Amino acid sequence: MRHPTCWGQKPAVMGVINLTPDSFSDGGQFNGEDQATREADRQIRDGADVLDLGAQSTRPGADEVGAEEELRRLIPCLKAIRHAHPDVIISVDTFLAAVASAALDAGADWINDVSGGLHDSAMLPLIAEARCPYVLMHSRGNSATMDSCTNYGTEGVVNAVRRELRDRTKQALNEGVNQAQLIWDPGLGFAKDNEQNLELIRQLEELQHDGIPLLLGPSRKRFIGAVLNQPRPKARIWGTAAVCARAQAAGVHVLRVHDVGPIHQVVSMGAAIKRKP
Repeated sequence: MRHPTCWGQKPAVMGVINLTPDSFSDGGQFNGEDQATREADRQIRDGADVLDLGAQSTRPGADEVGAEEELRRLIPCLKAIRHAHPDVIISVDTFLAAVASAALDAGADWINDVSGGLHDSAMLPLIAEARCPYVLMHSRGNSATMDSCTNYGTEGVVNAVRRELRDRTKQALNEGVNQAQLIWDPGLGFAKDNEQNLELIRQLEELQHDGIPLLLGPSRKRFIGAVLNQPRPKARIWGTAAVCARAQAAGVHVLRVHDVGPIHQVVSMGAAIKRKP
């Protein structure tokens, strides 16, 4: 299993490359081999430790395009980036086992599944067979329904997310996945309202007790826009940086972001402050 060289020392920076026409902040910018490869070049220069390629938008309200269209968008770009950068760790953001299988065959290293294996029953057996790192994210519903699935009752969002991640982990282990393959993502913005997102960030340490590395994806999200009264996703970089600094202090292993250069500076400075002479 491939992990970044900084694993466990400072957060790895995962750069987002959306190969879609409809992603919430950069749809249509990189949905071509040349554009995607240039963006990969730039992100690697800026300090990306992992590249996360996605060919299916998972924003609230997004339509599912199906495996055939997802593969049409993904595989040529993945192969081009792998050819240009044979050593970079490539993650593929998909909830379909057929897409994950083809991506791994084409050179991907990780699978990042926003459904945590709930969307496609074939996903967990595939991950078990592939023995690759697997980002298991907490979510409820799908793109069409997630905003109506934010009732966590008296249990509260932190306890519920932890319990549901444990449930999905148990299922993954039952399917043959090794716990060492797993990375948890609490799913900021997925079936959480603004205050619930903030509460998860406040209590990130509560998600560390199972010993599974954490990934956090706050980049440009709606709750940051709500706090800052900033409607433009690309103008939410400083809010994103604040969340990333908090996540680093909590020991998060991976930060999934669009703005690789600035966040690489945040985590590098944080590591220098923490390091003792």
